[in-house]
Amino acid sequence: MGILANIVAAEDEEVPDIGESLRPVDEWSGIERRGIDTAKIATLHCLLTGDEFDYVASCYEPVYIGGEGAVVLRLADEVTAKLATLDEDALDQVAEELAATEEFEMEQWDPSEVQALMMELGDLARLADAQGQALFVWMHPLLT
Repeated sequence: MGILANIVAAEDEEVPDIGESLRPVDEWSGIERRGIDTAKIATLHCLLTGDEFDYVASCYEPVYIGGEGAVVLRLADEVTAKLATLDEDALDQVAEELAATEEFEMEQWDPSEVQALMMELGDLARLADAQGQALFVWMHPLLT
């Protein structure tokens, strides 16, 4: 079973709507990717902040569990803020480091796909920052 993820910029009070949505990127600004899970989000958090993985992983408990099996996480404000400040070169460097992690290597993510993800996350974080919003990760299991 795989995971479909939508990462969207939204207001905190919109979390239930995100959780019940069948495809949040149709309703909020965001990006969609297969294979993004809590471990990958926590790994990104660690790379951006230097925090330990075990601590970070415990911070990403669902903020909402939808009736259709969707789970919503709230990306830490410090991660969103950091993503919003990184320029293209810095995002490239984070993408290289992220692609080399066990979480991404085990699933054979192409480094160019990780780079594209980081560029889109940077853009989305800047949008969320400019609008006073947070980033939320909607994850839904896929039957394969």
